[in-house]
Amino acid sequence: MAVELKSMKASQIYSNGSDFDQIPVDQLSYQNEAFQTDRNDDDSSVTNEKVHMEIEMSHESNSDCCSRHTLQIQSAVYACLKKNKTIIKFVFKSVLLLAYLSYVAYAMYYRFGGEPEWRLLICSVFGLMMIIGFWFSNHFKNNIKNWRRDRLLTFCTSSSTERVMFHLKWMLKVAVFIFIVVYVIINVAIDHPENLIAAAGIALYIMVFYVTSINPAQVDWHPVFWGLALQFIFALITLETQWGYDAFKWIGNRVTEFLVYSDVGAEFVFGSVFAEHLFAFKVMPVVVFMATIISILYYLGVIPFLIKHAGRFLGFCMGTRPAESLSAAGNIFLGMTDLPLMLRPFLKDLTNSELHAILTGGFATIAGSVLGAYISFGVPANHLLTASVMSAPAALALSKLSYPELDGSHTSTTDYSKIAKSVDRNIFDAATHGATVSAKLVAAIVVNVIAFLSLLEFVNVTLIWFGERVGVEDFTLEFMCSYLFYPIAYFMGADVPDCRQVATLVAKKTFTNEYIAYFDLAKIINNRKELTKFIATDNSSTSNWWWNNNDVIYNNGTQNITLELGIMSDKSEVVATYALCGFANFGSMGILLGALSALVPSREADITGMILRAMITGNAACFLTGSIAGKTDDDFSNAFAAKWHMFNHIYDTFHTFTYWVKHFVSCAGDVGS
Repeated sequence: MAVELKSMKASQIYSNGSDFDQIPVDQLSYQNEAFQTDRNDDDSSVTNEKVHMEIEMSHESNSDCCSRHTLQIQSAVYACLKKNKTIIKFVFKSVLLLAYLSYVAYAMYYRFGGEPEWRLLICSVFGLMMIIGFWFSNHFKNNIKNWRRDRLLTFCTSSSTERVMFHLKWMLKVAVFIFIVVYVIINVAIDHPENLIAAAGIALYIMVFYVTSINPAQVDWHPVFWGLALQFIFALITLETQWGYDAFKWIGNRVTEFLVYSDVGAEFVFGSVFAEHLFAFKVMPVVVFMATIISILYYLGVIPFLIKHAGRFLGFCMGTRPAESLSAAGNIFLGMTDLPLMLRPFLKDLTNSELHAILTGGFATIAGSVLGAYISFGVPANHLLTASVMSAPAALALSKLSYPELDGSHTSTTDYSKIAKSVDRNIFDAATHGATVSAKLVAAIVVNVIAFLSLLEFVNVTLIWFGERVGVEDFTLEFMCSYLFYPIAYFMGADVPDCRQVATLVAKKTFTNEYIAYFDLAKIINNRKELTKFIATDNSSTSNWWWNNNDVIYNNGTQNITLELGIMSDKSEVVATYALCGFANFGSMGILLGALSALVPSREADITGMILRAMITGNAACFLTGSIAGKTDDDFSNAFAAKWHMFNHIYDTFHTFTYWVKHFVSCAGDVGS
């Protein structure tokens, strides 16, 4: 730039010779001196600028060289990692696994014998088995697939195999049916004949839904039978065997302990007195915490793995299609609005029967995210977990009875892997997504509880006002429903003195929501515990406590204590716990209708036409689960031990009888010969 200025000045001076001649000598001398001075300045500035440019070019050259080398190193490292990714991952996972196994081995050596040590050992063995199973299935996936296609499929589709399988299925059905009948006779009819009312209730539900089916002639009894059989067998394991009862009791206790961690976040946000506002500040944080955990487990693939294999099991036993089986299994973990997202690949191709089964399953079960809320109320966790699992096959059975398959299914029996995957990028994104989504769930729960409780109070006050006009006191909606729903509670096997209370809870669950019903049930459970403790500590007789309408009052020596909503027996509490375990209410109809209509607008007319039937069927599935629970003994954990000896006695008698029959036949043959 300085060179350009210098040439510009020179050109200006020498551009016009006539002008140059007219300039005076002294002025010319002055301009010449100025020119010389300016030229010297320009030369020095050019020199300095060149130096700066050389320095900058040197820095840029060094910087480019450093960047190039860094980029080359990064590229080489990335290429090496990419090329050896499999080996590196294997080595890393192997080191982690060996480190963990070393820890477990030392922990067993350091201390062994208590429950925590057994917990660590069993969970570690189970996890190791899952890892081995994953590794085996991934490395031999193609071989297993080819074996299924070439040999197993050929074997299963052959005419001789089909005949054998047909006879085996019928033999298994007959054997299971005989086992159930014999067990009911021995365990119920002989020792507790009053529990046969629940068995009559099961038969009544089957008959009613068969008569009201859209096409009774098309009912396939295979899924109906196996749905009820699976429900009964699972109830037998979890309610009447010592090990099954203890196992679910242990799982329930661990879940309860796990939910306590939500109190830390609640206390930080709401302060140390958060527990005084039970529903908003203690229960709702549990919903947020559980929704976050469910989202993380779904991202890690744990929940899809469980749903896929549980769905395969249900499909194998009941003969249902993948969409129906996956829906029934998924409802154990996911909510009725979350599950349609997982089943999105199936929704457009579902038949009306399959769509009805999905709707029924959504109404008949509860989500894992809200399970913690009911446990926080004080409802036993083991019974809630059992009810969630038992209602899944019951929902499929009643759905196939109420809305049988009229058209051929459009889905294949191998579509169990078409589960929508998580869209979260990492585990932190999954946790954030779960917590954010739970905000809508919490808001929906809170506003619905506020709205329905307010509406219920308005209806009760109005009914009381009308009742007082004709001399009838306490004429409330609960009073009416306690008689309207009395047959349902009675045929579920609830104790007769508690039937009106159970009926009231069922009505609240149906017309409002299950949160309100479980909240009242938790009060009743806590009332019984408090009264039992009072009687045990004070050695008081029944004269120190009495009923006042629906409440129980006892005197602790200084004042009367009122236990609102009264008390129920252990058996009635269990029956109510199972009967309430579902989303089947009128409010949920709108929620599920909106969710599915948004995903498949083309099926909105079909969904609208069957959603009321599905809600009633889902409610009946919950009542059926309550009937199974009501049929059991009062002592749920020790009933099976006494009956097992009777089964052995029957088996010995039958074995002796068959021996003498064979002996008689052989003797007759000898005589004839």
